[in-house]
Parts: sequence; structure tokens; C-alpha cells
Amino acid sequence: MLTIEATSAAPQAVECDVLGVPVLDPVDARAGALAALDAALGGKLAHLAEDGELKGGPGKVLALHTLGELAAHRVCLVGAGRSAKVDADSIRTAAARTAATITGLAGGTVAFVVDASLPVPVADQARAIVDGVVLTSFDAGRWKTIDPRPKPITRLVLVGEGLDAVVEDARRAAVVATWANRCRDLVNMPPNELYPARLGEEAVAIADRLDHLACEVMGPERLREERMGALLAVGQGSDNEQRLITLRYEPPNAVDGVVLGIVGKAITFDTGGISIKPSARMEDMKGDMAGGAAALAAAGAIAELGLPLRVITVIPSCENMPDGGSYRPGDILTARNGKTIEVTNTDAEGRLVLADALTWCREQGATHMVDLATLTGAVVIALGDYYAGLMGNDQGWVDRILAAARASGDHAWQLPFHETYRRHIGSHFADFKNSSDLRQAGPVYAASFLAEFTGEGPWAHLDIAGTGSLDRGRGDYYVNKGATGYGVRLLAALAAALAAGS
Repeated sequence: MLTIEATSAAPQAVECDVLGVPVLDPVDARAGALAALDAALGGKLAHLAEDGELKGGPGKVLALHTLGELAAHRVCLVGAGRSAKVDADSIRTAAARTAATITGLAGGTVAFVVDASLPVPVADQARAIVDGVVLTSFDAGRWKTIDPRPKPITRLVLVGEGLDAVVEDARRAAVVATWANRCRDLVNMPPNELYPARLGEEAVAIADRLDHLACEVMGPERLREERMGALLAVGQGSDNEQRLITLRYEPPNAVDGVVLGIVGKAITFDTGGISIKPSARMEDMKGDMAGGAAALAAAGAIAELGLPLRVITVIPSCENMPDGGSYRPGDILTARNGKTIEVTNTDAEGRLVLADALTWCREQGATHMVDLATLTGAVVIALGDYYAGLMGNDQGWVDRILAAARASGDHAWQLPFHETYRRHIGSHFADFKNSSDLRQAGPVYAASFLAEFTGEGPWAHLDIAGTGSLDRGRGDYYVNKGATGYGVRLLAALAAALAAGS
């Protein structure tokens, strides 16, 4: 675990492997932290700024070896952009660029200047710095045996006046970001290593080591007893059997009246079934369990933080494979709540497994529910890789999730969710069909389907198909392709707000 400290020492006196300093555009080397460093370095920074080598634009980085002139071995001067546009993500990215300058070398200690003159509160800066350092330190290539692996960062020093009050918040942010990285590990795992039973074992292991967290894993026999017809159908074409994972967090000091329900789709590999996907990039379909991984990691983060809030986490998991036993287009399924579903596309399987899981979560006592799923390609076309699509049946609940998204850096954008869209899910033969051939409002169609299985009470749906994994670096603190851990920070922030009564 990363050790986090704070110091009020002058930046030039802080001993570390690399010292990160945010630089505004336009650059003024004689103001703020830059002024003290410039004086200690004999005016070099002002000279570099005059020559145009030191820049404050977003993403601009100038790394200098101090050669003994400062206590830090290196200084990393990172552009944060114009002051009016600096936000928490600007700080996350600056901290990430700083950390990246040493993870390929010796690892060790990163120090970063917290600048009270920036338009981001000091506490938010501290949490953002932690996010940037922890998330950019993630090693997606842990299966590599030839190339040298990045060295870990073991210590983070926050540099600035009056930071003692924010250190504990920063340490809690490190807990959450570390769980986000655990989520990334799960999503990146190859499908020959991570399948439904193995995911269930991971959930049990997490629950076993955390206080007040219990785990139950159901296999096919129990799922039949519980009438989980939709989940059973999706997984029936695979040799790897279905699982329904339920985690219950019951702290002794929980607030009254609220039980947070988290549901995450965990298709550990998705071929599309009989409605098979194109072969190009099918290897990425190991990531179709990003919602379930986020739900599991968030449950771990909430329990490790000891938040006084009851939480029920439900993760339906299976593989969607084509064989002689697969479910077919034209099949009619009966979900746990008794409603019937005509299958028109076996590649619209996520909403089917979520149908049973949402019903189960509400039955277990959840008063407020949120689900996460890599559900539709349409949301990627609409929103790209920065925002998840958010819809729900209660605007107050949606607003709370939007607030958690803004606070955490796991961004979400509300999409329309009007009852008129419900007409698209109707079937001639069953209560609903799982897919539409109209090719309209795909994310809203899916959410309208899910709403039929949420029971009574606030519910919201996060379509994370664009944000759960990246095809390429995003140009910010996510520098590589692969899993992002999206949702873990959001869910932890949401749980913390509910626990605080806000």
C-alpha cells in the first residue's frame, strides 16, 4: 500500500525521487512554487520559460535532473492549462505524468505540490493527486515474462501549507484507487483464467478478509430453485457454469433507512452466442464483466473504509457461448419476477442476466439501486470513452449519482428516459423482447427493459461500455489501453455520501 505523508517544507527542500509541480498557462516562473524553485536553480526555470521549453499547456511535461541543486533527484514541471479551466482531472493528469517519469526507472517516492492558488479546493487536489499516482502506476502487463516491469511507487508526499487536515482523506482515496486497480486486474484477466466460478472464488476471498462483509455464491442448481430463468438461459451454452454472487455488507453502526443495492453485469466472455459477433477484436469481450468487477471492487472498498451503510452487491456471471445447448433467437424465457421475454438477439444478453439480478437485489432489501454494465455499443458512439450513460426512474437518485460522478472523476452523463421509449420493448409473443431492430436509442431501450425488473424504489443504470475499458490511452491519467476500473470511485463516493446523510 502506498504511504502518504504531508509536509509544509519548501518544495526545494523535499527529499524525493521526483517532485511534481503544476504549471499554469501562460507560465510565470517568478510566481508561486515555481519562484522558489527558480531561485534555488539559479534562474533556470525562467530561462527555460523564455526559451519556450517550459510550457503550461495541458499535457506538457518538462523533467529536469537537479544534480544536487535541490533535495529532489528530479523535478517534473507539468502543464495544467489555463487557470480558469483547471479542475480535478487536470490535477489527476499532472500527478500521473509526474509518477510516470519514475515508474519505468527506480520507483520510490513521488512528491507533489498542492497549490492553494489553483481554483480547485486543497482537499480535492490531494485526492486527485492520489488518484493520478495510484491509477497511472497500474501494471496491465503482469502476464509478461520478458520485458522488465514498472517499479512501484511506495511513498507519496503532499507538499504545501496546512495539509495535515487532508491527509486522512488522501489515504482513504488511496484505498479506493487501489480497489479500482484491483477491478482493472479482474477485467484484464484472460477468460481462461477468469470464468464465473473463479469470479465467485475471488468474491469469497475478498469477503473473508474484510470485516462485516459476507458472500454467497449460487450455482445452477440453486439458480433453478430460485427461478433465475434469464441468467440460466444465457449461460447454458458454456461448459463454465453460471454463478450469482451476492455480497452483504452489514456494519454495526449503519445509518437507518437506506440500503444501497449495487448490481454489476459479469459476462466473463461474450461471443454473442448464436447471434455471434464479428471475429475482429472479439478478444476484448473478456471485458464484458467490467460492471461486475466494479461492483465487487466497490464492495471491497466500502468495507475496507468501514462506511456506516448497509450494502447489497449482486453480480450475475456467466459466459455467452454458441453450442448445441445455447439459447436461441425465438426462445421465450421466464425471469425470476415471472415476466416473460422473447429472445430476438442472443447478443443482447447483458440485460437478461441483469433482469434476474435486479429482482434479486431488491428482494434482498435494497432501498436504492444502481447497476453497471458494458451494455450497448450505441453509448460508445454517443458519449465516447469519457462519460458513462446514466438513466433512472427517480431524478433525485440520478442527481445523487451525478454528484458522486463529479466528485470521483468517474464521469456520467444523463440520457433521456421517457416512458414513450417503453413501446419499443413490446413483443407479439411474450411480455417483452430483449432487442429491437429499429436501431434507435439503444441505451435507452436497454434501460427501459431493465426498468421492468427493478421493483419498487429508486433505481439507476450506468452504461459503461465506453468507459469500462479503453481501446487506447485517453490522453489524461489513463495512459494505456485496457480496463479503467470505472465505477469503483463513483460507487465509493456515492456510498460515502449516503452514509453521511448527504
